[in-house]
Amino acid sequence: MFMGVFYNAVSGVLIILIMIALGFILARNDWFDSKMTSMIARLVTQVALPAYMISTIMEKFTARKLLTTLPDLFFPIISMLLLYIVSILIVKFAKIPKMHSGLFMSMFSNSNTVFVGLPVNMALFGKSSLPFVLVYYMANTTFFWTLGVYLIQKDGKGEGTFNWKQTLKKVFSPPLLGFMVGVVLVLLHVSLPDFLMKDFNYIGNLTIPLSMIFIGISINSVDLTNIHFDRSNFLILFGRFLLAPVIMSLLVIPTPLPVLMKQVFIMQAAMPIMTNAPVVSRLYHADSEYASIMVAETTLLSLVVIPILMVLVEKL
Repeated sequence: MFMGVFYNAVSGVLIILIMIALGFILARNDWFDSKMTSMIARLVTQVALPAYMISTIMEKFTARKLLTTLPDLFFPIISMLLLYIVSILIVKFAKIPKMHSGLFMSMFSNSNTVFVGLPVNMALFGKSSLPFVLVYYMANTTFFWTLGVYLIQKDGKGEGTFNWKQTLKKVFSPPLLGFMVGVVLVLLHVSLPDFLMKDFNYIGNLTIPLSMIFIGISINSVDLTNIHFDRSNFLILFGRFLLAPVIMSLLVIPTPLPVLMKQVFIMQAAMPIMTNAPVVSRLYHADSEYASIMVAETTLLSLVVIPILMVLVEKL
C-alpha cells in the first residue's frame, strides 16, 4: 500500500520534473532570451490560464458545487494570517536584518499557487482538484498583492504605501478574472458555443507545460554559486515546507471538508515562494537578489518535498 502511494506520488512529480528539465535544457542551450522568457510568463498568466479557468469551470462544475466551495476561502486566509503573525515574531526574535524583514514576512506567508501549485495538483489529483486550487489561489493572490507588496515596499522605501489602483489591477489579474467569468457563467446557467469552448480548451491546455518550462528557464537563470543557507534562508524553508502545511493540516483535518479539498489545501500551503517576489522587490528597490535566491532554493527543494508530502496527504 505504502509503495503504491509513493509510486503514484513520484510518478506525478516525474511528469512535472521532465517538463521542468526540458525548460532547463533548452534555456541552457540558449533557446530563450529575457524577452522570450517574459513572453512565456505573460502567455501563461494573461492568455492560457484565463482560458483554462473558463473552460474547466464551465465543464466540470455546477452552480451548487461552486456556491458550496467558495466559502472555504476561510481556511487559506486564516492559514496565511497565522503564518504572517509567526513571521513577525521570527523577524523580532531571530533578528532578521531590517532590510530583509518585509521580504521575509511576505515570502514566509505566500506560496506559488500558479506556476507550481496548479500543475502539481493537476498532475497529482487531476482536474477534480481545480476548484480547490482556485479557492486557495484567490486568497493567496489577494494576500500577496495587498499585505505582501506593502511589506516588500517597506524594505525598499522605508515606508510602505498602497496604490489602490495598481493593487486592484494586480488582485483582479487575468487568471482571477477568468475564474470570475467562469463562475458567473455557471451561476447564470449560460452555455457558450461549442467552437468557443474548444478554443478555450486548446488554449488552456498550454498552461501546465508552459508553466513548467518557465520554471526550468528560471532555474537556469539563477547563478547556483549564489545559493547559500544562512539563518534567514533556513527559517523561510521551515515556514514554507514545514510550518505552512502543518498549520493548514491542523485547520482542515478536523473538519468535514472533502478529502480532496484537504489534500489540495495542504499541498498548496507547502508550495515554494511566489515568482513575483523578485519582480516586486526590484520595482520597489528592495533586495531582489535575496528574493531570487529564495525562489530558486524553495523551487528546487520543492521537488524533494512534494513526493514526501504527497505520501503523507494520501493517508487522510
